[in-house]
Amino acid sequence: MLSRTSALLLHRALWLLFIVQALASVAVEPPYPYWAGWLPAIAAGGLGLALSVTARRAIAAEPRETVAVGPPVAGRWSALNSPADRTPSHGTHQYGQTYAIDIVEEDEKRPRPAFAWLWPLVRGNRHFPAFDAPLLAVADATVVHAEDGQRDHLSRNSLPALVYLMLIESSVRALAGPRRVTGNHLVLDLGDGTYAMYAHLRRGSLAVRAGDRVVAGQELARCGNSGNSTEPHVHFQLMDGPDLATARGVPFTWHGVGVPANGETFTAPGYAAA
Repeated sequence: MLSRTSALLLHRALWLLFIVQALASVAVEPPYPYWAGWLPAIAAGGLGLALSVTARRAIAAEPRETVAVGPPVAGRWSALNSPADRTPSHGTHQYGQTYAIDIVEEDEKRPRPAFAWLWPLVRGNRHFPAFDAPLLAVADATVVHAEDGQRDHLSRNSLPALVYLMLIESSVRALAGPRRVTGNHLVLDLGDGTYAMYAHLRRGSLAVRAGDRVVAGQELARCGNSGNSTEPHVHFQLMDGPDLATARGVPFTWHGVGVPANGETFTAPGYAAA
């Protein structure tokens, strides 16, 4: 029986095979019937569904208790894609995202740019208050993974840019593996089999490295717009292992905040002990 890691690699390989042969068939007549070219996509779709069902059953069979930690930011923020509204919050159990949350900073003096239907197509990251906001350790922990070499791209908060992200960019990133989806990210070992992951960090902003011990409230990095992201924001999640390919999500609550619902604005004072 395939391990989950092997199944995920096979899933990506099947999609890549389908895309490559589809592109090649534009210029060269394939030596097989037209219908045969769809077999890798059908197999990939079936395998993806099986992986999703397996992950859902595993979470249901061995539910984890909610873990209380400090908020990963300070100040005024609002929530998107929150597990308070649905799980899996991002529509998938993949990469330990079952209980993940996205948050964006809110600044009354410098509000976030509104979603544009046509123009401007993209915006620079400095237009968004969350960009370069400090990210804080949610508990005393050990850094087990930290990287910040990927670039911060322009926003995808117009309709044309969002379509491009959903139809092209997201697919390419998914084929390249979890680190291209999360972008720059770090993972903390909180102990007791619980790990915290922060995604979409700003390039070159890490203040820690793997092996470092950190204390609750310590600055770890800065918010950026790397990876599969529409605008600068913080993606935060707890999971049961450090490997994004095999980890399962763990429910969380933030001290003094709870789990904000989609669209809910909250003020995080920073880490406060329970």
